[in-house]
Amino acid sequence: MFRFIVRRLWYGFLVLLGVITVVFLLFNVLPGDPARMVLGQRSDISTEEAIRKDLGLDKSGIIQYFSFLNDLAPVSFHHTTDPSHHWYLDSTRYSPFVNIANLANDWTVVLKKPYLRRSYQSKREVTDILAEAFPKTLLLAAVSISFTMVVGIAIGLLCAINKNKLIDRIFLILSVLGMSLPSFFAAILIGWIFAFVLADYTGLNMFGSMYSVDDFGQGEYLDLKNLILPAFTLGIRPLAVIVELTRSSVLEVLSQDYIRTARAKGLPGSRILWHHALRNAMNPVASAVTGWFASLLAGAVFVEYVFDWKGIGVVIVDSLEKYDFPVMMGAVLLISVMLVFINIFADIIYGYLDPRIRYE
Repeated sequence: MFRFIVRRLWYGFLVLLGVITVVFLLFNVLPGDPARMVLGQRSDISTEEAIRKDLGLDKSGIIQYFSFLNDLAPVSFHHTTDPSHHWYLDSTRYSPFVNIANLANDWTVVLKKPYLRRSYQSKREVTDILAEAFPKTLLLAAVSISFTMVVGIAIGLLCAINKNKLIDRIFLILSVLGMSLPSFFAAILIGWIFAFVLADYTGLNMFGSMYSVDDFGQGEYLDLKNLILPAFTLGIRPLAVIVELTRSSVLEVLSQDYIRTARAKGLPGSRILWHHALRNAMNPVASAVTGWFASLLAGAVFVEYVFDWKGIGVVIVDSLEKYDFPVMMGAVLLISVMLVFINIFADIIYGYLDPRIRYE
């Protein structure tokens, strides 16, 4: 099992390195001058050159790339005495840090938090911006996938027990509709239904003056009613998938020889269902749940924007509108890291549930 985990971590590291390289190349070929974005309309040549030097844009592409990697790495190398060096240990950028080892020629190795540069617009560190927004996205995705997992497995099991009956056909039709409904359209539709058509019953007001605080988005405080609609909307598609997957997986397991043997031995139907069928049917469901949780973190942009939930989605949209490249790069990298680690976790869980995966 240990070798299996080490291999998955190594593959995840290689994937993450590839993502970092693609993100760096992509955002360095986009049109626009970062120095002008930082300065705005009141810019002159000398100030622009100073900003380019501060951002490292006066260096070659290779040096910029490795500087980017060095800034992202939690353990990084820095020069301690020459402020003009592109890897100079600037305490205003890398604080707080812990000095691990001093090397020759005024070089040192430090332990620090990843440095994602500063926003062109707000001048705040990107890590601070993401640290404020990401917990809200994580909460939204966690509530959504928890609701999806509990309800989806229960409905899928109910459909498997009542195969080809009326309740099974109804839920199959609803699951097909759920899988074919885009998240952005579902968000607009659900917002319109609950905050306009049913506003007198729900207490939500789509056109009220407190729209972004009390009705949909998180605003200044966390309220349960602000979380229900976006979590439900975000979970519609994975709910439909888990219902279908649970149903088909349970039906496949129930047709196995060992289930027939258990029935022939006289075991109660409930014991066969819960202790033998459902447990062995959970392998593909567990893999789907972890995969969908990663997708919810990345795909919550439209839902957050429609419901004004102050998470990563709103940050990404705002940075796109303002061409704030460091914030966009930081958000993409954060989502990529979460996808990689959640997929590694899914592989480990899948390997634990099915020993054949570990041995292969």
